[in-house]
Amino acid sequence: MSSAATPLLYESHCHTPLCKHARGEPVEYAAAALARGFKGIIFTCHCPLPDGISHAVRMAPEEYETYVAAVAHAREQFAGRVDVRLGLESDFYPGVEPWLEELHARVPLHHVLGSVHTQVPDYRARYFRGNWFDYQQTYFEHLAQSAETGLFDTLAHPDLVKNEAPHEWIFSRIESHILRSLDRIAKTGVAMELNTSGVNKALPEMNPGDRMLGFIRERGIPIVIGADAHRPDRVGDGYAAALRRLETLGLLEVSYFLDRKRHSLSIADALASLPRAASLP
Repeated sequence: MSSAATPLLYESHCHTPLCKHARGEPVEYAAAALARGFKGIIFTCHCPLPDGISHAVRMAPEEYETYVAAVAHAREQFAGRVDVRLGLESDFYPGVEPWLEELHARVPLHHVLGSVHTQVPDYRARYFRGNWFDYQQTYFEHLAQSAETGLFDTLAHPDLVKNEAPHEWIFSRIESHILRSLDRIAKTGVAMELNTSGVNKALPEMNPGDRMLGFIRERGIPIVIGADAHRPDRVGDGYAAALRRLETLGLLEVSYFLDRKRHSLSIADALASLPRAASLP
């Protein structure tokens, strides 16, 4: 494959230093997207939350306009070369809906990821009662609830909870709860993410794992790929492997969002669009 292939893919999940655990400015992420043969990049930094909730790992409410301006600057700098868009990764837990409705309405967004972050101390303090299996059930209940709010386009890293206590992740035990959650999600039309950064977590595999991904495919739930880049050199990381994985499972298309509308791209075309180096194992 030629490095001059027509760019088609978007990085649909990446961050900025405002979340306090990422590095590199938006212009650096955009430059990485250009270098890796991507058509565009959608910034989805961790949203501000009310009452100082998980403030150590996200932008403060008063920094939201700074975030919007930084992405706009990158869009201006890369106009005509990389399509830079503004999105958001918004945490879900019951009761946060009014805050997010107002936040999402402030400025036009292109892709809103919904995340249940079980590793965040504030979430754990509310919902963990000492039993990991119960915690896993709570996670998948909240995942389904998040889809049913209508607030999100895509649900991020949808089996993230398994990394909290890998020794307690017994798929056969949690499977029925996952299936019930997916049945509810499928009715909403919300997409689910194949997050390539999972290979760097406690259970080193993309999120979700193969069995859950197979259940997602069976229900016709759209798939969006995201690298969850917290530094520029991870933009687009693992996309070729993710696409081949989806292809092996029998999927024909992958999705991305612009203007909060879902677009589809054939996996064959997506793979062909990547420079040769990115397509090698």
